Amino acid sequence: MDLLGAIKISSSGLSAHRTKMNVVAENIANNETTRTADGGPYQRKTLVFEAKGSEGFGSLLATEMERGDGVEVTEIVSSPDDYRLEYNPEHPDADPLTGYVKMPNVDLLSEVADMMVARRSYDANATAVENSKNMIMKALEIGR
Repeated sequence: MDLLGAIKISSSGLSAHRTKMNVVAENIANNETTRTADGGPYQRKTLVFEAKGSEGFGSLLATEMERGDGVEVTEIVSSPDDYRLEYNPEHPDADPLTGYVKMPNVDLLSEVADMMVARRSYDANATAVENSKNMIMKALEIGR
């Protein structure tokens, strides 16, 4: 693999983790949203990462390792977890019989942890790009 390929792979990681941070920020922002355009509470969103151009992990592992296309976000999906029930009979979206409100299935602690992981991964990819750039510059200096 050449150094430009390494930069390409790291830049795909930068893009994927930027998307991850945006989705986590959306989840945090909608932590208390009980009514969406679909009519129900907000549903937590998660991402699906895949190797670029892959058709399956087992069958294409060797090819992908050689080709090194990077990673991409293939899908943003809603979490299937149940909503939280919160007792608040005064809330406009409360069930008139029980007084419980369906709250989004967003756990702030998990979202903050996901944001930290995504940020560290983003930083690692940025460092890899910088290091690859420095190696290219050193190689050009040797060639002089």
